[in-house]
Amino acid sequence: MKSLGAACGVLLLATSAIAGNPFSTEATEAFSPPRFEVAVQSGYLFGVFGNPDSYEIGPEFLTGRIRCGLVDSDSWLRGYNQLCLTGVFEPIIRGVESRYLGVNFGDRYNFVRPNARFIPYTFFGLGMGDIDSHPDMRGSQGQDFTFNILSAIGISYQIDNHWKIDAGILYQHLSNGGQTDPNPSLNLFGPQVGLSYSF
Repeated sequence: MKSLGAACGVLLLATSAIAGNPFSTEATEAFSPPRFEVAVQSGYLFGVFGNPDSYEIGPEFLTGRIRCGLVDSDSWLRGYNQLCLTGVFEPIIRGVESRYLGVNFGDRYNFVRPNARFIPYTFFGLGMGDIDSHPDMRGSQGQDFTFNILSAIGISYQIDNHWKIDAGILYQHLSNGGQTDPNPSLNLFGPQVGLSYSF
């Protein structure tokens, strides 16, 4: 019986040496965020300053994201970058024009704590697009070709290894860069929600 106990002890020690301590309670997590992600986002933006008309826009975004860098450290900066290409479709609910179509190229940074499901993020992007302008009307954009700036802060929740939901605050600027005079531009601000799938 003693020899059986000794043999079990030796087997347990050998297994621990090969596979690591099976009784350790120390959490280990390989920091390997997904390489690719697709997302849909929707929001509601209000004109905040600059334009004489009170615009309201319902932005709809379809975005592809590619991971392009990791910060694997113990600091609050631990996280990863994503390069983003976004298709922009925006019905103009209140305002002179009726719609905006465009693309945006940007960078999203995700702040990831070990074993956390909540992931704060920041985003900034530049792009271009087409608006159905009416240059003869007060407050309208001066031409159809228009640049866009998008920036956002928010937090996402990791549902499982593939799905995330997020909520945040979005700022958008639309302008033709001074190609017409006057160039009233649009500054818009409001909430945004989204759903993403990683693979």
